[in-house]
Amino acid sequence: MVCVALCSVITMSANKNKTSIMKKLMNAEYAISEFYVDSVNDTKLVEDAIRGMLDKLDPHSSYSTAEETQELQQPLQGKFSGIGISFNMKQDTLYVISLIAGGPSERVGLHPGDRIVTVNDTTVAGVKMKTNDIRKRLMGEKGSLVRVGVKRPGVADMIVFGITRDEIPIYSVDASYMVDSKTGYVRISRFAEATADEFAEAFMKLKKQGMKQLILDLSDNGGGYLNTAIEIANWFLNAGETIVYTEGKRSPRYDATANGRGKFKDGKIVVLVNQNSASASEIVAGAIQDWDRGVVVGRRTFGKGLVQRQFGFEDGSMMRLTTARYYTPSGRCIQKPYKLGDKEDYAKDVYNRYKDGELMHADSIHVADSLKYTTLKSGRAIYGGGGIIPDVFVPVDTTEYSDYYGNLNTKGVFIQYTLGYVDAHRDEVKAKYADVNAFDKGFVVTEAMVKDLIAMGEKEGVKYNEEQFNTSKVVIELILKSLIARDVYDQEAFTIIYNHRNELLKEGMRVINDDEVYKNLLK
Repeated sequence: MVCVALCSVITMSANKNKTSIMKKLMNAEYAISEFYVDSVNDTKLVEDAIRGMLDKLDPHSSYSTAEETQELQQPLQGKFSGIGISFNMKQDTLYVISLIAGGPSERVGLHPGDRIVTVNDTTVAGVKMKTNDIRKRLMGEKGSLVRVGVKRPGVADMIVFGITRDEIPIYSVDASYMVDSKTGYVRISRFAEATADEFAEAFMKLKKQGMKQLILDLSDNGGGYLNTAIEIANWFLNAGETIVYTEGKRSPRYDATANGRGKFKDGKIVVLVNQNSASASEIVAGAIQDWDRGVVVGRRTFGKGLVQRQFGFEDGSMMRLTTARYYTPSGRCIQKPYKLGDKEDYAKDVYNRYKDGELMHADSIHVADSLKYTTLKSGRAIYGGGGIIPDVFVPVDTTEYSDYYGNLNTKGVFIQYTLGYVDAHRDEVKAKYADVNAFDKGFVVTEAMVKDLIAMGEKEGVKYNEEQFNTSKVVIELILKSLIARDVYDQEAFTIIYNHRNELLKEGMRVINDDEVYKNLLK
């Protein structure tokens, strides 16, 4: 009886304290709004107050305006409403790179290589309009009409198309193809709403082509939806095996377990990760590693083990608040260390890893023994407290990097050159190479193309350096070929070509095709 009474007093006291705090906050906002010497924007004032509170917490709690929220959620929702084109800017002109098959633009007759000059009678070419502003003009409600004025090579007059906007898919499986006669490769760039369906489609396609073993590429995958990661991991684990569990001060433990209906519970798996693989990527890699189900190859992952809950406001804005931590099946929390309110230092972590040599040398990773765990079948040593440490380390290859190559990249010279090249040679390339495999085998970047690239670089302020060019020559030519393949065919074509020099994939193939090495790594 005494305990019940005491608990009631404590609860009443806590509620009274919260009410007092809320009044203080509201009174402060009212005083500023009514009595401040200059006029203020009340909405921005409240938003800044929310941001200020969240800035004192962990690095992943955040606030976004209604517009920011929409932009953040679109890539994960797996679709948006628009006209169905991939485009890029060249010399302040919008070039159509490719069309979504069966999409609104293809249906009305837009062509790759068309230049979009006007959108709803507003000029968008030659006016230095930002790419994002043009994108917003092309997007809109499903079923709404947008009028697009186009200049087409070989046609004197501008062509005006009336395009009815429709739902456009955003794909998260960038590529799925057979690397050799028995090894399938799937690259997932994010964990979105439709990722599980995309993966299922890719898996079945590869299975029909003879896939016996799988390389799952999660490098540079920054995460996404927790439930999607659970669906993907479920493909590889046995019934009842834990995939991940979450727990927080006000969030009771929740365990996600495999349902046993996964279609690839026996074949060999290699998961590719790097320093930019985060959150949902780490859940999948951690579950596969903890159950000794496959081999993780690459570099230590980002280390995001915090779960955010979304709190939406009436005006469409949103607060993402950390409410729990997630743990791999062995009990590891792979969240890297952070100080409350110190987001700047946290953001520099990956750069500091590079500076300290960790991305080049496996022995630069230092983990305390207190963070040591063991895998759940073979009892191998694994570690928590700062990302997933791979079973096989692959260093960053800096031997072909040079400042000259970096400047060509940052100045957008590669993109601008390939836009021009494809614009002039698209039909020729397609006629000569029926698909990306023929292109891969037959297309060669010529010396004349390289000279044109160098000349374009000079115009953009990138001074030619022969020594540095020779250092990066192979990778420069590969980038050109990959981008041309992307613009003529699709995103998967880029991945297929570029993967010829993907060191993570090369090591993954070495591991997965050597039975003894693969088995010993899992002992």
